[in-house]
Amino acid sequence: MRLVLRLTFFLLASFAAAHHAGAQEIDARININYKKIQGSSTSVFETLKTALTEFINERQWTTLQFKRNERINCNFNITVNAYDEAANSFECALMVQSNRPVFNSNYTTTVFSTNDPNFNFNYQEFDQIEFRSDVLDNNLTAVIAYYVYLMIGMDLDSMSPLGGTEVLKMAQNIVNNAQSLEYKGWKAFEDSKNRHAIITDMLDGGMEPFRRMQYKYYREGLDVMAENAERGRAGITAAMELLQKARENKSMSMLPELFTEYKRDELVSIYNKEKANAQERLTVSEILSRINPSQNSYWRKMK
Repeated sequence: MRLVLRLTFFLLASFAAAHHAGAQEIDARININYKKIQGSSTSVFETLKTALTEFINERQWTTLQFKRNERINCNFNITVNAYDEAANSFECALMVQSNRPVFNSNYTTTVFSTNDPNFNFNYQEFDQIEFRSDVLDNNLTAVIAYYVYLMIGMDLDSMSPLGGTEVLKMAQNIVNNAQSLEYKGWKAFEDSKNRHAIITDMLDGGMEPFRRMQYKYYREGLDVMAENAERGRAGITAAMELLQKARENKSMSMLPELFTEYKRDELVSIYNKEKANAQERLTVSEILSRINPSQNSYWRKMK
């Protein structure tokens, strides 16, 4: 009888642990480059890396249930430009990127990527990293949480039309509550590509075509290509027309241009001469040239 009870307890505990382990949404890799820092202990950077990895990956950020193989793969690459050991202050740049597997293939595609040059914060080695969205007094966790919610929201948009709205509102809530922080990146009109600008545009009604473009591009485009390349490419062409519509609706938004920057090589590959017909290549290259003429040397490859 005791053996049966032990076995029952073990199975219940294992089920609970597995359920909890599968609840987290993020599978993040943290890299901290501190080569510029001389003459101080490097242990603080390794401690910070471990603390951030645990903070991001072990926290459940939403009420959604993700299986382990459904977690969103992402990277947080931190470059330390200055570090004051006495003040525990860091001046850093942050590059974030989230990826998504493409259905029926071994290919992984980038869903979001950006460089944030204003990632400054205070951190003392072995500090406990905590986060509350309603009380923001730590720029380190505020910035990390903002990008986590942004990446989850965009991933959900790629799975269903406007599917990430509620999670994107969580990122917007962080921006609203971060207005009192004395750090760059949170204020309106400070920068057209800062945190405030990105989430404000994401939830702007005029930019709805940009968000609907995500579903069209991934679910009706890339995810279809292994089964039917022509139908998948037609979905991506339709997505590019939505991207153009978003640009027309809000010409000052940097989201369409940002998208073309991290999708540049992928788009050139999709619309090369061996795969796409001349009309598709012309249509898409002209759209992309209007959105981001600085990359015309790449868009010309489509022609």
